[in-house]
Order: sequence, then structure tokens, then C-alpha cells
Amino acid sequence: VQLQASGGGLVQAGGSLRLSCAVSGRTFRSRSLGWFRQAPRTEKEFVAAINWSGGYRTYADSVKGRFTISGDNDKTTFYLQMNSLKPEDTAAYYCAVTDAVVHNIRDPVMYHGWGQGTQVTVSS
Repeated sequence: VQLQASGGGLVQAGGSLRLSCAVSGRTFRSRSLGWFRQAPRTEKEFVAAINWSGGYRTYADSVKGRFTISGDNDKTTFYLQMNSLKPEDTAAYYCAVTDAVVHNIRDPVMYHGWGQGTQVTVSS
């Protein structure tokens, strides 16, 4: 499976961005998709995840109420709508897939298919 994140950019605090994650290849091992972010000199941080069925979604406390994860019915494109952006949201954002459904769904070790991330920069 291959994933590619896109849609990042420079935005002022309070603004919005919509990230996209294009999924291709064999996904039969995958049950969920997650978004993670990583700022310089920090660990990769969980942001949000969604089950393939769309029936379960979970968010990091730091983005809850501001970010929304979704996906197309054909499971080839997933999105992360980011509103009310803050400077602390600045990071490279990545998407990846996992066979986890609920348990361990926030652990980046459980994921595969990492592609190049997309940079989000929020100015104050």
C-alpha cells in the first residue's frame, strides 16, 4: 500500500486547511487510517484516526473539536479538515494505515505505508 499526503501550506492562526491522503495499492491488511504529525526534534504524534467503515473516529485531545477526519466511500482518499489552527499545530503531517480497529490505534508503531508528509505552518 502507498499513501501520499498533500494540502499543507502556510496559514495564519485561526485559519483552516484541508489535508488529503491518497491511498493506492493493496489495502487488504488495513482496517483504519491515521493522521500523525511531527515537529522538528519531537516524536511522531497521533492526530486522528478513522476505521475503514467510517464508524469509529478518534482524535487527540489537542485537536478535538477543531479537526475532522473523513474518507471517500471508495477508500482511496481520506481527509483531515483543520479549523481554528494554532501555531502549535505547525508540523509535517503524515497519513498511514493499520490493521488496528480501536486498540493501539494511536500507536504509530502499528502503522505502515508511510509516505512523504505535507508541511503545515501556522503563523501567529
